[in-house]
Amino acid sequence: MEDISQLRQAVLTWLEQARDLPSIPQAITDTALSTQPAFEAVIDAVVNAAPKSEHRDLYGKTDGDWLPRWSTLLGGSRLGDATRLVAQGAPVPVEEVADSFVAFCTAPAPAVERWLLLTGELPEGTRIPLGSHTLQAFTADELRQLGPMPVLQGLQPGGLDLDLLAGAPVIHAPNPERAPDRRGPGWFDFSGPRPETRHWRALLPLLLWSEDLLHVDAVFGVERSRYFDLNRNQVPTTIQVYEDRHGSPEEVEVRDTGSFYIASADLPRLQAFCSAVTAKIDAVMDGITSSRRLPKQRARRLERAARHLLQAYQRTYHDDGVWEQEIDELHLDYVIALEALMVSPDDKNEGISKRIRTRTATLFPTSLREPVESRVQKAYNARSRYVHGDLLADQEETEKRAELRKLRLLVRQVVLRWLILTPCNTQDLAPRLDAAADCTSCARAIDEPLRAFFQESPPQDGIRA
Repeated sequence: MEDISQLRQAVLTWLEQARDLPSIPQAITDTALSTQPAFEAVIDAVVNAAPKSEHRDLYGKTDGDWLPRWSTLLGGSRLGDATRLVAQGAPVPVEEVADSFVAFCTAPAPAVERWLLLTGELPEGTRIPLGSHTLQAFTADELRQLGPMPVLQGLQPGGLDLDLLAGAPVIHAPNPERAPDRRGPGWFDFSGPRPETRHWRALLPLLLWSEDLLHVDAVFGVERSRYFDLNRNQVPTTIQVYEDRHGSPEEVEVRDTGSFYIASADLPRLQAFCSAVTAKIDAVMDGITSSRRLPKQRARRLERAARHLLQAYQRTYHDDGVWEQEIDELHLDYVIALEALMVSPDDKNEGISKRIRTRTATLFPTSLREPVESRVQKAYNARSRYVHGDLLADQEETEKRAELRKLRLLVRQVVLRWLILTPCNTQDLAPRLDAAADCTSCARAIDEPLRAFFQESPPQDGIRA
């Protein structure tokens, strides 16, 4: 405790001396501050209160010796920011800054997490498990506590306004396989698949819950109370006009939430649905470690379908906001997702399109089977023409977008119904669908499980078998 008290006092002394520093920017950069003689006292106090044996993350090797890294002590902890504010005469609560710095140095290193900021809006306080991930909507105050020295939040111009993120859907999960990467959250990570597809098992239940579009706005790293790597340029915003108290229009920057919205009354249903769908996904994906061919292939087919579905969603900001040049490519993504689930490993090459068409239609009530089969045939024909380099039918852009939306909604339902019905043992779903297409009595094996699931865990749009 004495070492911690001395560390706190060293920081308070450092901040008191900061009042005498020149306020010109080049004199108070982290690099310049690290050369100040008074900073050595802070380093010595850190060594005593947070030794390398217990806090390896604070240390680096300098001239053969292990010493606390000045970049971590000044930049990572935000002590440098506090010092600059003091030097510039800002009203900084130095006692709270000292307490935050002590906590930063002496607390155990937090786990590294991967966070995905999504479009949409949830009630603040929402917390829903999604397997190893969690869907959560934080309050602005909770978000402030995630970074170092929350007391500095709002004192520096140009920083991220965390009020923008209150109620924002965030998916987060521990990321133990990756060391903290503080070079910045590169969107295109060439060391692996795109971020939205890497986390498809958490995102897929949300896509299946609602017809409203959902996509990933930002991917970033978090070490709670130490590192919150999201900058304001990654948060999509829009301008809304309100009337002030005098009736004059006032422009306010707000987060662009899109159309994905969950009301408080729907949260129990959402949680039940996500729990049920996550269990179905996990059961199928357990087959990836199976020594048998069918469970392994089934897991791969689900992952492939989900990845293509997510790729299409990620490039569709809203149904009227798809680049005309990309409509055909998104169309192809949806058809690949459909084909991945509807083709059986035992199928021969002949008659594939017909089997896909009839199996897909069999997933739906009898009254919908004919229009579903027609839509699948149309989508599959367009896919074949596109892949073979032929010209697609000449359509108005608005018509093509409308067709793309209908295909999106169809594929979304197909993925959900496939998950509900597909067995997790060594049996294949395709023979059951083939039998139900030709036999009315066999159709009960399809209709009854669907009806039971939708009664127990209905999605937002109230789909029924």
